[in-house]
Amino acid sequence: MLFDSHTHLNNETYDDKSRDKVIRAIEASDVSYVMDVGFDLASSVAAVSHAAAYPWCYAVVGCHPHDTKKMDETTLTLLAGLAKKPKVCAIGEIGLDYYHDHSDRDTQQYWFRRQIQMALSLKLPIVIHDRDANQDVLNILKEEGVFSKSRTDIFPKQSDGLPDARLLMHCYSGSRELAEQYRKLGATISVAGPVTYKNARKLVEVVEAIPIQQLLIETDAPYLTPEPFRGKPNMSPYVEYTARRVAEIKGISYEEAARITCDNAKRFFNIL
Repeated sequence: MLFDSHTHLNNETYDDKSRDKVIRAIEASDVSYVMDVGFDLASSVAAVSHAAAYPWCYAVVGCHPHDTKKMDETTLTLLAGLAKKPKVCAIGEIGLDYYHDHSDRDTQQYWFRRQIQMALSLKLPIVIHDRDANQDVLNILKEEGVFSKSRTDIFPKQSDGLPDARLLMHCYSGSRELAEQYRKLGATISVAGPVTYKNARKLVEVVEAIPIQQLLIETDAPYLTPEPFRGKPNMSPYVEYTARRVAEIKGISYEEAARITCDNAKRFFNIL
């Protein structure tokens, strides 16, 4: 049983034929759950549609920092409406991306804050994209009250007694120290295909440091394909290889790593 906690069946590079091929691969695999994550209004609508169509698919809706240049109040209102649809589990992926700067930083920060506020008002989990913006992301999350007692009191405490802010650091690429700081604040860490790469020393340290009860696994498909398929388009069944590498790092069986990370994702996204 595997849970791909972040993928993009809604990716615009798919045509109907290639998307159907991915869907058939998922249904033939050990993947039991897939989270289709929005990055703008159109992809969020598509994610909701996919969640309605496939029993193993769930949706996250929101606007990626790249696309915040297209955001306005109407878009935010429409996203809030989508967030109330069946099988929509979180707001995301939202955050900051200072690597590409496809949207200017003031615009990114403004709509990041507005979408956080929407998630807080709806009492939904939040999925974060953070690339080369570690301090600003953390500061904004703190300033907007994501780690506040009023937020964490909504959710049961984590298994180690720490608060749970229902905040997911998607495709984590930061330091071990920052990951540990996030964990203490109530965040969950998700790792993707790069943990299988030979030069993944920093990410391996993160997996070593964070208890497996606070770890999720993902593909971010069609991106970040793990070994041994690196160089090809990623897809949800390949999350198996991330699970196997996490198991190896943690010194547990693949079956145990798959089960625990699946249970963690079901808990995070409130899937009964």
